[in-house]
Amino acid sequence: MNSMQKIRLALLGCGDVAQRDYLPEFHRLAARAEIVAVCGRGETRARQTAERYSIPKVYTDYTRMLADADVDAVINLLPMQLHYESTLTCLQAGKHVYTEKTVAGQLDQAQRLQQVADARGLTLVCAPCCMVWPQIMLARQLLQQDAIGAIHSARGLGHGGVPPWSGFTSDPAPFFAEGGGPQRDMGVYPLHALTGLLGAVRSVLAIAIKAQDDFVITDGPFNGQRVPIVEHDTWLILLEHEAGPISTVEANNSVQATHAAQLELFGLRGTLALNLIDGTAPVQLSEGGRWRDLPVPHARESGPDHILGVAHLVDCLGGQLSTPVLNIAHAAHVVEILDAAAQSVREGRKIALVTRF
Repeated sequence: MNSMQKIRLALLGCGDVAQRDYLPEFHRLAARAEIVAVCGRGETRARQTAERYSIPKVYTDYTRMLADADVDAVINLLPMQLHYESTLTCLQAGKHVYTEKTVAGQLDQAQRLQQVADARGLTLVCAPCCMVWPQIMLARQLLQQDAIGAIHSARGLGHGGVPPWSGFTSDPAPFFAEGGGPQRDMGVYPLHALTGLLGAVRSVLAIAIKAQDDFVITDGPFNGQRVPIVEHDTWLILLEHEAGPISTVEANNSVQATHAAQLELFGLRGTLALNLIDGTAPVQLSEGGRWRDLPVPHARESGPDHILGVAHLVDCLGGQLSTPVLNIAHAAHVVEILDAAAQSVREGRKIALVTRF
């Protein structure tokens, strides 16, 4: 692709995550990429999004968008249960894809996406983009410098907040429906970070319970709607990494608050603690029993910098990177961890994994 030409993107899904995290930060990519089409389930919201962000074409059917709009790649922000089918359709249409998490609902689907992308020479970049977030990159640098000594254990937290969520402008039901749940919504952040920093996982053991059966939305356009909680909302997942360390991941919608860091790596000489979501928070390093804050370089004023995942795709298509760090092999491995966790809950035993990355 000509590095002098702007990369033409289509936005698939213009719900809460698009409005809150992606579109407000897209100006940082304006010199290299442009969104030329948007597709949303509701025409009103799609048109409002197009008007607000000067997107020329509006669709409510993504197959029509793929056939009609002249785009190089698609940003897939649909609900997670729809990622596999929609991403597969985009790849089959010859489009590069950035997809929100999780890339697919089960391992064989993720592997199918990898096969199609490889066969067609297409780039598939997969969220969550933990491994290009500045706080994770700083943690990786510190580990490479042996800042805390040998690591034998670690833990991560994926707390999604107890519903109902205030200020959420989209329908939250998919997060709690079959194929959703906090393990897939929030647990993927520590799962990607822990596997990215400590290596692939060889086995998984998990326990899960349900703290609530349903809730009623209390504000916004879906005020008064009852949402059933189908998936377990409280998970504890134990990971045995192939390189030796063990780690745990808590993923839930049953915790109001915690004092704990979202990711902690425990070395024999010290500890690293960091915020997985907010890249503006410092990385904390404990040496000799004393903590100190290490500032993290960041571009966004606060909150998660999801746009870095789209920037990663643009880097790959523009020739700055030969292969994506946020690759389908890593994402597929995390999907297998989630599959194994669900199987472990059903069968009450440790489950061995077959993939590596």
